[in-house]
Amino acid sequence: MVDQRARILLKTLVERYISDGQPVGSRTLSKYSGLDLSPATIRNVMSDLEELGFITSPHTSAGRIPTPRGYRFFVDSLLTVQSLGALEVHQLENQLHPSDPQKLITSASRLLSDLTTFAGIVMTPRRRSDAFRHIEFLRLSDKRILLILVTADEVVQNRILFTERDYSAGELVEAGNFFNQHYVGCTLEDVRGKMRDELKRLHRDMSALMSAAVEAGSDVMSAASEDYVISGESKLLHVQDLSTNMVSLRKLFDAFEQKTELLQLLDVTQQAQGVQIFIGGDSEHVPLDECSIVTAPYEVDGRIVGTVGVIGPTRMAYERVIPIVDITAKLLSSALSYH
Repeated sequence: MVDQRARILLKTLVERYISDGQPVGSRTLSKYSGLDLSPATIRNVMSDLEELGFITSPHTSAGRIPTPRGYRFFVDSLLTVQSLGALEVHQLENQLHPSDPQKLITSASRLLSDLTTFAGIVMTPRRRSDAFRHIEFLRLSDKRILLILVTADEVVQNRILFTERDYSAGELVEAGNFFNQHYVGCTLEDVRGKMRDELKRLHRDMSALMSAAVEAGSDVMSAASEDYVISGESKLLHVQDLSTNMVSLRKLFDAFEQKTELLQLLDVTQQAQGVQIFIGGDSEHVPLDECSIVTAPYEVDGRIVGTVGVIGPTRMAYERVIPIVDITAKLLSSALSYH
């Protein structure tokens, strides 16, 4: 349990460290906390907070800094979120008006970066087009088949398959019927998982065709859109907490390039309502202990289809970043639903 006196001192310590970037000592806490406590009492409370894992003493400094656990307690229990200024809200509204959806995604990412001076990220909408409505195979010549894929949004995609053997027209009709009877409305990723058992019922040559169709269809879908748009990565090079550790910074940029970890995190945030905060060291999804990610889901016509977020150091002004992310998600939802 953390009593009220310890909560006030921890809140003051985190706020001063975020503001100044320097370890916070008892004299600073006495000055800014508003509590009438002796230096000895403050040091005793700090010792208790350190035992709880909320703060730590860096090197030989007399002051303390927050740990990831301390930041987590701060944002969950102590943080007072600020309202955005009218000028910033107006800037967001002007930039996120209904237009081309892809331009909206890019604009939202850039605005998040500009307003926070960190990296802004927006997951592209997961629309119904990820699912298919109809599949058909047409024989072009020996070992060449045209795959025709119609998405749930009536978008037609084509891909030529090169097969190991020639298939008859009857076999291609059978393959198309199998897909259309069993998997209409599913995403191709879902189909890949479900087909593992189903393909055991088919002879080997047909299962090879089915697998090739799923892989080609998945390639078509993924090529149609990027997974997410990120802006302002270079700004992280100028963040002192990150730039002093090139090994960590390189790991972060590797995560941007490989995408897997960030996509897992963005997928997780779609399962919850409102702003989510992932703090390095207390989240398996964040690639760096020194990094935090603030996210919020956005909707199209009442259905969550993606996530917006800001990637920065753990020492960020959460009370300011949180409303920026929250309002951006709401404005993007409105603009895309209008579109």
